[in-house]
Amino acid sequence: MDLGLGGKVALVAASSRGLGRAVAEELAREGARVVVCARGDAALRETADAIRALGGEVEAITGDVSHPADVARIVESATRAFGRVDILVTNGGGPPAGPFESHSADAWHEAVRQNLDSVVELTRAVLPGMKERRWGRIINVTSIAVKQPVDNLILSNSVRAAVTGFARTLANEVAPFGITVNCVMPGYTRTQRVDELAARNATLRGTSAEAQVAVWEGQIPMGRLGRPDEFAAMVAFLASERASYTTGASIPVDGGWIRSLV
Repeated sequence: MDLGLGGKVALVAASSRGLGRAVAEELAREGARVVVCARGDAALRETADAIRALGGEVEAITGDVSHPADVARIVESATRAFGRVDILVTNGGGPPAGPFESHSADAWHEAVRQNLDSVVELTRAVLPGMKERRWGRIINVTSIAVKQPVDNLILSNSVRAAVTGFARTLANEVAPFGITVNCVMPGYTRTQRVDELAARNATLRGTSAEAQVAVWEGQIPMGRLGRPDEFAAMVAFLASERASYTTGASIPVDGGWIRSLV
């Protein structure tokens, strides 16, 4: 299937590792020119080199998307490098695990800044150009937690749900301009974040990380954790010309973990 991504420009946030890196690599494979950004310079350079090895065009920009000034600089640099941003993939590291009483007011503010404010500011920066060109794709990486809250993740459950409300409302506002806005909800996927969560839950429950992963696998109808490339394939489709009539959706990539009907 030709996704029609050849020559499109994609900005993928938090793309030096994990799901963000998988998405950036998949979009590059489909012919998009990719802008990757993250806080860690060394990991970001490694990701950029990997994309170049795939034959992709890439611009790597170090920055923290939870800071509005960095968002402005990243988008300006992307525009200088490739002329525009056609596809925005918002993404960010998950906030710390733990029950409600373990998180201070500062922890809540930081979670909002990293995982909601960054989405709003990135969208604010790229939306005018998309509207002018009457084409755009905004794809937000959220979580299965917005459909079915995950134990011990009250910060993520709360803030990811706010992103979903923002995206669903924005989708209606920008649909007349040929812009789609969707969310993709990763389930338990083999990333460093999930490894860290398994270790944290194991400590709290007096078990091992391997035992925690086995519990999750037992909850997933497919009987295994997902792969980052499986998640990235869904993002690439939503970024494509083929997905031009899909907007306002939250799509799980979870092996069947979510049990709700809709």
